[in-house]
Amino acid sequence: MEKEEKNNDIDQEFKGRNLEDAISLAELTLKLPRTQFNYEVVAEKTKLFGIGTKEIVIRTWPKKPAGDYPAVRFLEQFLSLYPLEIRYQIKEKNDMLYFIFDGMDKYLLLRKDGSLLLALQHLLNKMSTKKVQTDCDFFRKRKEREIKERTQEIAHKVQETGENEILDFMNPYERRIVHIAANQVSGITSESIGDGFLKQVKIFPSKE
Repeated sequence: MEKEEKNNDIDQEFKGRNLEDAISLAELTLKLPRTQFNYEVVAEKTKLFGIGTKEIVIRTWPKKPAGDYPAVRFLEQFLSLYPLEIRYQIKEKNDMLYFIFDGMDKYLLLRKDGSLLLALQHLLNKMSTKKVQTDCDFFRKRKEREIKERTQEIAHKVQETGENEILDFMNPYERRIVHIAANQVSGITSESIGDGFLKQVKIFPSKE
């Protein structure tokens, strides 16, 4: 009796002695190249006894064609209207879409503290059923570090003086970093104030 063939449209798990072995087994079983499915390591096991007993377990799920996403169609139309040397790649993980930009004109996305890059993220989120995050030249990592360091400096100042501090207007992404960083300082909390997309953040001593 022939073994029933697995459905390639659902999540599946594969094991191997290392990551490459597990991915190769997935390619063989799914009859797809690795470029056509997503994967993540879900377990790294070490068996008892014997040599070379390490085992990697990965979970795979099929990639959705890029053109199927409304956000991608919008971005393609947007870029076709402007003579910019900008390219991008898409990474998908769980319910997130990551748009990573590159190209000769990428500096335009990073001008004025990444205002165009973040504006594109806002627009793509309006078009997408999945949450979208944009990045270019590790802008996001640098930005997060700068905001976190500045916020904690202010939070320590509030801790010493007991006086509230109100920061400049920020978008939701920036405010989230501020809230996390401020609340890591003992006795300090924060809240967003104002209406609209851009809001200020107040940092102040928490009540007992």
